[in-house]
Amino acid sequence: MRHSSYDRSSRGARSSPRAAVLLCLSTVIAGCTGQVTPPRADAPRSPAAPHSPGTPAERVALPPAAPLALPGSARNQERNSADAAALREAVERQAMETVRSWGLDTRPIAAPQPPANPPELRAGQGVALRPGLPPVVARVPTDEKVVFLTVDDGAEKDPEFARMTRELGIPFTAFVSGYLARPDYGYFRGLADQGDSIQNHTVNHRDLRKLTYDQQRQEICGQQDEIEREIGARPRLFRPPYGEFTEDTLKAAASCGIEAAALWNEEAFADHMEWRYADQRLHPGDIILTHFRGPTLWKGTMPDMLRQVLNTVTGQGFALARLEDYL
Repeated sequence: MRHSSYDRSSRGARSSPRAAVLLCLSTVIAGCTGQVTPPRADAPRSPAAPHSPGTPAERVALPPAAPLALPGSARNQERNSADAAALREAVERQAMETVRSWGLDTRPIAAPQPPANPPELRAGQGVALRPGLPPVVARVPTDEKVVFLTVDDGAEKDPEFARMTRELGIPFTAFVSGYLARPDYGYFRGLADQGDSIQNHTVNHRDLRKLTYDQQRQEICGQQDEIEREIGARPRLFRPPYGEFTEDTLKAAASCGIEAAALWNEEAFADHMEWRYADQRLHPGDIILTHFRGPTLWKGTMPDMLRQVLNTVTGQGFALARLEDYL
């Protein structure tokens, strides 16, 4: 039986292995070009050319090579990486401009991540423990090269000091006496809002050794209540005025909710540092004392004092960390 040309071409389109090969090749090529053009079964064929055994009678003409370019996701990743690097450079440049604007030559060392739990306190150098009483700590037991800045009283309310600590990211703890803070608790609320901690330094800054137990409770508990009312958080830490205390002091502090009493090993002024130990070196966990004071009592300002502290701390390879994260 004779078949029409229509029957032959349609039968070839259904069964030709050559068509399957062409379709497969076009699919592979699409991986480079992004386009798939399946071969048409009824497309005209070029005349057959002589060929040697093993050589295909028909060859597939490959399209021109696509220009070298990254796929979309890789291209975006490269662009994002470049943008991130540029952003890091801009942030670093701005940080150094801020450092120099405050008169520092070196950027302060960033504190490490705080410990998941505060270090265990054991009796020894810098830590005094008495059963049932808050520990007294001048040096936090840690191997990390961190020290802690604490600022007492509250007489000088220097906005430049607040701005300097905020712009440089310097953490500190304020131990505030009520009679000095009371004229402008708003200043200390601002410090709390920027992440600094406001702790207890008694109501009237009296020598607690000379007071009865009840009088000491009034000084400590009264300041607990005042700070909670003015700042919105009840203190956990306490510093006795002048660093002087008795066992009754610690009992009174515990009855008011105090968890630890913080002393110090170094004291900072606007123009110098004073040291408890002869080596005149910082040690991991040291607590540094300074005050809210200005030129009427110091040879300089609070920003001068902070420069003094930062030059010393950074120069000895330490970072300032938050005392409340470790104690």
